[in-house]
Amino acid sequence: MLNILWFSAPHPCFLGPGQPCDCLPPLRAAAEQLRQKDLRISQLQADLRRPPPAPAQPPEPEALPTIYVVTPTYARLVQKAELVRLSQTLSLVPRLHWLLVEDAEGPTPLVSGLLAASGLLFTHLAVLTPKAQRLREGEPGWVRPRGVEQRNRALDWLRSGGGAVGGEKDPPPPGTRGVVYFADDDNTYSRELFEEEWGAMRWTRGVSVWPVGLVGGLRFEGPRVQDGRVVGFHTAWEPNRPFPVDMAGFAVALPLLLAKPSARFDAAAPRGHLESSLLSHLVDPKDLEPRAANCTRVLVWHTRTEKPKMKQEEQLQRQGRGSDPAVEV
Repeated sequence: MLNILWFSAPHPCFLGPGQPCDCLPPLRAAAEQLRQKDLRISQLQADLRRPPPAPAQPPEPEALPTIYVVTPTYARLVQKAELVRLSQTLSLVPRLHWLLVEDAEGPTPLVSGLLAASGLLFTHLAVLTPKAQRLREGEPGWVRPRGVEQRNRALDWLRSGGGAVGGEKDPPPPGTRGVVYFADDDNTYSRELFEEEWGAMRWTRGVSVWPVGLVGGLRFEGPRVQDGRVVGFHTAWEPNRPFPVDMAGFAVALPLLLAKPSARFDAAAPRGHLESSLLSHLVDPKDLEPRAANCTRVLVWHTRTEKPKMKQEEQLQRQGRGSDPAVEV
């Protein structure tokens, strides 16, 4: 019968008579790690059992500053289509007042009816562009600034009131919190432009800015921002303009406009300087307030509706069979 002997290294606890055991610190450290893991697991389990926090709520509409949207408009075949599209975007935005200004001697039934049916809080104004400022037959649209008299008429109403042909007649009283935005009727606007982070445009202190898509021969044109401040502009055409921004690319705090009564659009401004003719009276470029995620998001586009081709309509009219003029388009 064979006897097999097993030999193994002594356990550290058995180092010999009179030698202390050195295993207690590692054991204590391991026990503490296990205790911390158990504690973390208990915390996670408690978090899972706890009901989720209620989502943060935006301010009540009554607490929001008002957005005053100024829109010049003029009679043309696509006018109603443009205004319907814009009005339906604006109807999604709380605490908004639409200042619609016709290039006409007085209100037209088409615009008056559209405003009445829009459900928006509005003020209807009208002022005719002087003949000397109007585009002549065959002139391209960029030769003369358009909508100047209409935008200035809206500024006059905001500052002193009077002359409204429909809707709200009284201007905002002194001390009203609000912001003024110039929105042409042929652009395309995202609702987020007005309500980004519950209305970033609304909290403009001076002049806020953001990029505009499909303008100036570029995919987008707008401010360049570094460390939360405007340090320049992404633009290709006349980059040395005082404010190389599009009309749809800025908003002005109402108190600032009221405090600067001489700030107006200049009909004699050189091409591309119409925006600068107003903004130069209001703010320094270094003090512009970037919005739309520090000007990294495009939320408005400088679109143009194609002019409809009416050859068949003209042919039918010559035959006395044109479309019924009583049907509003």
